[in-house]
Amino acid sequence: LETSLKENLNMIEDTINFLKKNGIEVVYDAEHFFDGFKNNEQYALQTISCALNAGASWIVLCDTNGGLLPNELGPIFDKVKDFLGTEAHLGIHAHNDSGVANAIALEAFHHGAKMIQGTINGFGERCGNTDLTTILPILKLKMGIDCISTEDLENITEVSHFIYEMANLSGNSNQPFVGKNAFSHKGGVHISAMRKNVKTYEHINPELVGNSRNIKISELAGKSSILHMSKKFGMHLTKENPKVAEILKVIKQKEKDGYVYEGAEGSLEIIMRSMDMNIQDPDYYRKKFFELEGFRVITEMHKTNLISEATIKVKVKGQEYHTAADGNGPVNALDNALKKALVHFYPSIKEISLSDFKVRIINKAGSASKVRVLVETNDNGKLWGTIGTHENIIVASWNALVDSYIFKLLKRETTW
Repeated sequence: LETSLKENLNMIEDTINFLKKNGIEVVYDAEHFFDGFKNNEQYALQTISCALNAGASWIVLCDTNGGLLPNELGPIFDKVKDFLGTEAHLGIHAHNDSGVANAIALEAFHHGAKMIQGTINGFGERCGNTDLTTILPILKLKMGIDCISTEDLENITEVSHFIYEMANLSGNSNQPFVGKNAFSHKGGVHISAMRKNVKTYEHINPELVGNSRNIKISELAGKSSILHMSKKFGMHLTKENPKVAEILKVIKQKEKDGYVYEGAEGSLEIIMRSMDMNIQDPDYYRKKFFELEGFRVITEMHKTNLISEATIKVKVKGQEYHTAADGNGPVNALDNALKKALVHFYPSIKEISLSDFKVRIINKAGSASKVRVLVETNDNGKLWGTIGTHENIIVASWNALVDSYIFKLLKRETTW
């Protein structure tokens, strides 16, 4: 600051006096307080005493560089309370550079802090700040502190996801309370236990924070997973039904081939409903609405101008339809061509659009690697995921795209 200790105190006092005279409430954030306290305890206490005496409504102690550990906070906070008196309103401002910003905030609350500063999803400089999407549910649901209304808390997952979207960032699937995996369960024994008592693997009801239970299908999963997904999809399979074992057999083989159904429940439902109709045919619905006769994709570069064109031939209700479309890439061109072909027979296809497209390498074999493509489709705000795998990225993309269209038609054209 290029000033003396005494002049610093004068600036604190003058600034707060000016703000108070102009009718402004002052929340005094004591930047670098904990480091300052460790370096010069008495002067650190003087600065916040000066702010309080000048009229600050709140004294917020800041761990500005994020180096404080939870066990260090208590003794310092207690000394501050003894020095300022019980009438002082104290707060905490933590940074996550040591990965303990949330723990620091809770520890401060236990030692008398009545204000916790934080951000949605913990967004902040460097490693971020205290995450309000974690702190608010803990205070409300686990500690009984009425810091947020029940209705607002039920919206916190939606708010979290909205903020990620506004920041153009992918959400943290493993984020407590609001992440996609926060209430996800995988493995036959776990899922079987969950069906008997949800408290075995869930510390709160996910609906309290606007989240939902997610049962993941994997090679570890057994009949319990299939039965749970059956119920979720509105099907009526029972554990005695031989279709359950056959569906599980198909799913396990698919996963050996590189398929995963976490985030691709649309593809999973197509398989399960197909085998519910015909136990021997997991592709029943993939052939019901249309069949591919063939496609061709061409990408040409003319100087700096890249052009992709897809030609496609499909058979729908016994009729062949041959068309072409271009796009800003081969997958986009295929998507446009397929939609152009099908919309003549199924006008509702116009309602869907591809909202996300992800490619993952399954086996590392350089440019010959097998890939997994995950597609997310938007239908007037309703989202579903589908999947395709292949050594050829275009074919993998095609498989995922086809499932996204099939799922739309399955919901639109079929009644059970």
